[in-house]
Formats: sequence, structure tokens, C-alpha cells
Amino acid sequence: MACLVARSGRELQRYDNMGRRQVVGCIPYRFKNCGDGSIGDELEVLVITSQKGQTQGMMFPKGGWELDESVEEAASRESLEEAGVLGNVEDGLGKWDFLSKRHGTFYEGFMFPLFVTKQLDLWPEKSVRQRIWMTVDKAREVCRHWWMKEALDILVERRTSLQQLQKEEYALSCSLS
Repeated sequence: MACLVARSGRELQRYDNMGRRQVVGCIPYRFKNCGDGSIGDELEVLVITSQKGQTQGMMFPKGGWELDESVEEAASRESLEEAGVLGNVEDGLGKWDFLSKRHGTFYEGFMFPLFVTKQLDLWPEKSVRQRIWMTVDKAREVCRHWWMKEALDILVERRTSLQQLQKEEYALSCSLS
């Protein structure tokens, strides 16, 4: 069982060589269930509210990358703490430099896709966040951070390319049979 207490404090926080705080986030995703019980190929992504509520906009789970963990471990931890999901962290979507409106300083943010394998009923920040599965288009509308929207676009492009490649490989294998 995973620890169900969120980390707090900045004692182990990572900073880059320019003094920018390093944060890591995930775009939790799954494939939408079809009415017949099968799994389709339409992506759904999980967004969360800020701790201040939905009026502050929606976002993907993200938080500080700490000295005692890899970037992938930090991404997984943030998804567990903030959204209550576990899964497979996939290859990074990129790195963004962005201005924190709350603190007025620049941060360095890394984003990863997280293919969700388990959704928990209880998680560390359940009492201060809501989580909502939605379509990619809706998530793009409601996400408040431009850099997270860019990461979402990269994820969609990557998944679309992968699906197209799989279809082509299937067609080729059928033609060779």
C-alpha cells in the first residue's frame, strides 16, 4: 500500500542552476469505455482543481521535484497525492519555463504522460481537490496553464501517431498472411 500522506515542506526541493524551482507533473490518461463494455481509442484525461477550488481553474497534477527521487518518481508521487491515481509514467513530454503568478518567480516544469492503471477512492489531497475525467478538447478549454496545454497537445500527437503506426502494422501483417 502506498503512503497516503502528502509530502510538505521545501527542504528537499530541487532548483536548477539559475535558481528556478523544478516542478514535475503528469497528464493522467485512459481510453474511454464504449457502451458495449469494450475500450475505445478516444483519450480521456484527468484534471484536478487547485487547492483553492474550481474557480481558480483546472490543471494536471504537479508539484515539486525533490532531491531523494527521480523525475519519474516525483511525477508518479504528485499524481497519487493530488489526483489519487496510479499508473505507468511514460517518456517525458518536455520541459517548460514558466512564471508562477502566485510567487512571481520563474519555474522549470517537466511533464509526463501517466497511463492510469488504478484510481483510488482515498488519496492524500481528496479533501482539498476534485478530480474530473474529461475529453482532451474539454481539458484544453479548462486548463489554466499554457504550458500544460502544450504538453497535452504533445501527448495527443504522440498517441495519434502511435495509433496510426499500429494500424499500418496490422494492415501489413494481414496482407502478408
